[in-house]
Amino acid sequence: MGSKVISTATEFYHVLRSLQDAECNDPCIFEEEIQILKTNGDRIAVNMYSGNQPVFIFENYVPKLNHDDQMTETSDCIDGNAEDTGNDASLFPTDLRPQPLTVMKARQLLSLYTLSQNTSVSVVDSTAAPLHPMWVRCDMSDPAGTAWLGAEIVSMGTKASGVRLYSVTCKGSTVDKTSLVSLDALKQEHKKRHHPFSMTIKGSARFSLFGSTNVENTIIESKSRVTVDLKWTHVESILEIPPLSSTATLNIKIASGDMRSPVFEMYMELEFLQTLADGLRTGETEWMEPLETTSAVNLTKAYLEELQSTARTLQEQAEKSGEVTKPKSETDTTVFNSLLVRGDLDFVEQLWVRMRKSVTSFQDIEDCLKLVIEALRYGDIKPWIHGDSSSSLSKLILQSYHQQIGRVSLSGVTPIHMLLEMGLDKIRKDYINYLIGEQLTTLKHLSYYLSTEVDLQEQVIRIRKLHHLLEIIVTCGTFLELPYDRLFLLTQSCLQHYKTHPYDEDHEFKLQIKPALISHFYQKENPVVWGVEVSSGHGSREVRTSLQLSDRPLVDHVIFETALPNETMNGESEDPEFFSTMVCCSLINFP
Repeated sequence: MGSKVISTATEFYHVLRSLQDAECNDPCIFEEEIQILKTNGDRIAVNMYSGNQPVFIFENYVPKLNHDDQMTETSDCIDGNAEDTGNDASLFPTDLRPQPLTVMKARQLLSLYTLSQNTSVSVVDSTAAPLHPMWVRCDMSDPAGTAWLGAEIVSMGTKASGVRLYSVTCKGSTVDKTSLVSLDALKQEHKKRHHPFSMTIKGSARFSLFGSTNVENTIIESKSRVTVDLKWTHVESILEIPPLSSTATLNIKIASGDMRSPVFEMYMELEFLQTLADGLRTGETEWMEPLETTSAVNLTKAYLEELQSTARTLQEQAEKSGEVTKPKSETDTTVFNSLLVRGDLDFVEQLWVRMRKSVTSFQDIEDCLKLVIEALRYGDIKPWIHGDSSSSLSKLILQSYHQQIGRVSLSGVTPIHMLLEMGLDKIRKDYINYLIGEQLTTLKHLSYYLSTEVDLQEQVIRIRKLHHLLEIIVTCGTFLELPYDRLFLLTQSCLQHYKTHPYDEDHEFKLQIKPALISHFYQKENPVVWGVEVSSGHGSREVRTSLQLSDRPLVDHVIFETALPNETMNGESEDPEFFSTMVCCSLINFP
């Protein structure tokens, strides 16, 4: 009997060792019914114990059927005379959640893991690194309601000296706070398992500061999310409000395009820019719905006529007074209503504004540019432009000052190329205007994002990064009212990140702040997650017992029934619902 167990433990060890050493993360099958995945610990509910280190996830293996197999199986099971054929969705499996194992099977797997790492057993390669921690999804079939069982090796140097075993038990939601585990009960649970001389108690909480909103009992979903994680010591009661002495970290994930954002108009401008870039890259352009009812050509004609009329009026005034007056509409910088809106748009930028709201075809762009180039060639207009403008049209305007414009070919993709350059020039100045105007950075730190030495596609990518940075900064400044020093630090963090990382709206930026800065947001709100942890021991001997209360289950493979909320007169719940998750651990030493 003992040799069979050792043999199974040996096979188990080699399966995990092969999976751990493999470069890919493809799952493997053990004993035909168990699927083992290698992933990061932050992908599971108990990431506070595994963090970002790799872990093995054990779950029930469910073969995936392709569409033809599903059709064959269901056609064999359906009576040809059945009347109820309207609901085809019921013919196919809809439960895509990971499938758990029984608690008994999970305990057997943990025994194999522990045995396979015991230095007293010959299967262990003493020169190899310990196996990654393992976590087994459980079906909560035991009286305690166990949802996870876990194990991780404890090492002394390079030698495994023991194993730390975890159990994660869960309860469905409740609005009755008196039914929650008390702080004293949690302490007693820890003492019962570990008999410590002293204990440390730490609290943690996460609050949502910005994201989805509730309007008239309807949730308006948002892909943007800002939460704050608070941590403190000396916890006195369950669900207590974090003290101002806590450490606080903002978790910032902002998606561009939120209509609530002050830079939504700039986002739409960037979307049109992206449309042009995609058209150049693929050869096909999906034009956006025009924002103007007047055609692009007519808008351009009207703009050119306006410039000519203004020039004639100024010339007549100058002849009468003997003074030369610059056109106010093109040279004077108006007082900004906001740093997000510039008042010094030059000719090319104002032309871009009109065209990006009205063009719906390649022909529109070509016709508009022809009108402008002809007006320049015949001296009908002498427009003002910024000295540092780098677009092809700006260079033509500079040449027109000296009557040097030759024949300009608008064949092929040249018109789209020229319009894309115009937009890049204008949007770059918009971002410089805000970031420099608010003293959040310098031109030197923006050089990577403003470079015109790279191709147009890369320029668009870098501008998208800069816009995402702006979305983050403006959201935190407008909605969270963060002070200048925090916004400055966040700006530098974002700039550094995007110099070496691809554009990613799912990336979560971190920012340390003082709780007092956002206390008015969370002190009257219910936490998304509230936790308390009792710990004792040090280093590899440390053991912990924790309780987490959350507004939704921390386990994704079990369906929980929600409590019936207390109803108020307007149908809203008076008290929040909390799901309870307890994590206990035991330390076992190898002989």
